[in-house]
Amino acid sequence: MLDVVQSADYKYEDPLLNSSHRYLLPAAIKLLDAAAGTGLERRVFDLGCGNGSVSAAIAERGYKVTGVDPSERGVALGQARYPKVTLLNRSGYDDLVAEFGTFPLVTCLEVIEHVYYPRKLLKTAFDLVQPGGVLCLSTPFHGYLKNLLLALSGQLDRHFDVLEDNGHIKFFSVPTLRRLLAEAGFTEIEFHMIGRMPVIAKSMMVTARRPR
Repeated sequence: MLDVVQSADYKYEDPLLNSSHRYLLPAAIKLLDAAAGTGLERRVFDLGCGNGSVSAAIAERGYKVTGVDPSERGVALGQARYPKVTLLNRSGYDDLVAEFGTFPLVTCLEVIEHVYYPRKLLKTAFDLVQPGGVLCLSTPFHGYLKNLLLALSGQLDRHFDVLEDNGHIKFFSVPTLRRLLAEAGFTEIEFHMIGRMPVIAKSMMVTARRPR
């Protein structure tokens, strides 16, 4: 999570992967491997690294990973568990390029739905991606049929849970996320539905390229 206001309250219990990573991580690694296979250097910036578990899992695949997150608890847990990965307390609204430079690959998994200013987050992501590099971003999927099924099944209150502290505050469909990525300057935007069959997918994972 990347909002400074929220990050002080976001509590990580441990430095481990969670249940959603069973479908998120294989998809992300597959897409990163495909991008690296086109000649991009295997360096990754993990924007919103949380407890560092995803950063560490990507590093195990031979990538050099730098991760940032404003959650002091999350980063501290990650630093203790994964000392070979660079994990630091920073916000997605900071001038990260001035400190870290640009990267051929940037990941931002299940973060954008938590932030107040997704445009600012994607501006940071765009700046971090080197020309010709690739962003790999995921967020829960919302589409007409899935939302209709949630309503018919009486699951809307559970799905859009307003009682969960630090929960989701932005809900993206394919058109809205595509528009936001294009507005930020990304091209070659490709969507991959993951977690269930496409029309009721749990999340959508997007790859997008910064033009050369």
